[in-house]
Amino acid sequence: MTEKAQTEKILKFGEREIILIGTAHISQESCLEVKKAVEERNPDCVAIELDEGRYQSLNNQDGWSNLDIIKVLKSGQGFLLLANLVLSSFQRRMGNNVGVKPGDEMRTADSSAKEQGIPVVMVDRPIQVTLRRAWAVNSFWGKCKLISALLASAFDKEEVSGEQIESLKNSSEMDSMMKELSDYMPVVKRVLIDERDRYLASKIWECKGKKTLAVLGAGHLPGVESFLKKLAAGECTSDTSDIAEVPPKKISSKIAGWSVTALFVALIAAGFVYGGMTKGTQLLGAWVIWNSLLAGLGTLLALGHPLAVLTAVVGAPFTSLCPLVGVGLFTGLVQATVCRPKVSDMETLQDDISLKGFYKNRILRVLLVFFFSSLGSSIGTFAAGANFVIVLGDFVKKLFVK
Repeated sequence: MTEKAQTEKILKFGEREIILIGTAHISQESCLEVKKAVEERNPDCVAIELDEGRYQSLNNQDGWSNLDIIKVLKSGQGFLLLANLVLSSFQRRMGNNVGVKPGDEMRTADSSAKEQGIPVVMVDRPIQVTLRRAWAVNSFWGKCKLISALLASAFDKEEVSGEQIESLKNSSEMDSMMKELSDYMPVVKRVLIDERDRYLASKIWECKGKKTLAVLGAGHLPGVESFLKKLAAGECTSDTSDIAEVPPKKISSKIAGWSVTALFVALIAAGFVYGGMTKGTQLLGAWVIWNSLLAGLGTLLALGHPLAVLTAVVGAPFTSLCPLVGVGLFTGLVQATVCRPKVSDMETLQDDISLKGFYKNRILRVLLVFFFSSLGSSIGTFAAGANFVIVLGDFVKKLFVK
């Protein structure tokens, strides 16, 4: 193995050569480096850190015009779409400062390879799988931190210079960022970085030809290099089936979800049986009031349509008892139906990721209604649970006093 530059690693395994080009995704210099590498190295195959879905999106800038927000919500993709939009918008804002669009270096790799008749292979894991795995393996607290990080990036207006962007390719800068991510969200770092390092290395290893040039984010260079060496030494295989899909919900988690529902219902029933109409009504009222109040308040904060607010108030006490569906699905569908998004909303979707834009763009407003009503209902469930403990505690004390 030889190292020409900090952003280029040349790995030799017998007659086979793999060249890793590390990039910053919004760097003009990275575009030039990639073009030069493809032309000068003349590889048998060019591997790109994209999946087929992102590759199509990268080459179809009008793809958002075909978005069906109602279909997205019905398929349970609301949070996924919101995360995708926030992440892509964050990169777009940084790229605007240096006149580069996110993924330009990947486009350059693709076009340069095609100009020379070199096969191109997409070697990244589908973004939907990555985000869903990051969500599924997280604890409740981890999910809260992930949501807060996404929201922070959505409204972050800090200017980033070209020099700062280029420094992202510097190993010390990248090591510092990886450590920070690992300390703050270790599970997310494992899914977003470590698993993808292994996935990328495996797909690069499977590329045909004696010389492969791989274009990937600089942060993946150390991990991919490490896995490639293990593959060459026979220490692991290129089989990635265990990390290529969203892990199914464990039976224990399904049981736990319904157990919580059964517990709340049982407690309310016990209140009526052992505490009479007064205690039973107190518990039932706490459940309805907290869920309705906070889900409705969340919808109001999103400036949802009055019918969406009404849907939140009426629906939250019921959907909170069902682990399979949340009130956000219904409030979002009502908002999307009553205030149907226009073509102009789809055309400006990515550019409208801002505090003002979320309220102006009808698609983003639907997602905001979906998110805040879901959040309000979740908080309401915890608040009602706390209220249950207080009411039942007082009741038990009175029994013992007697």
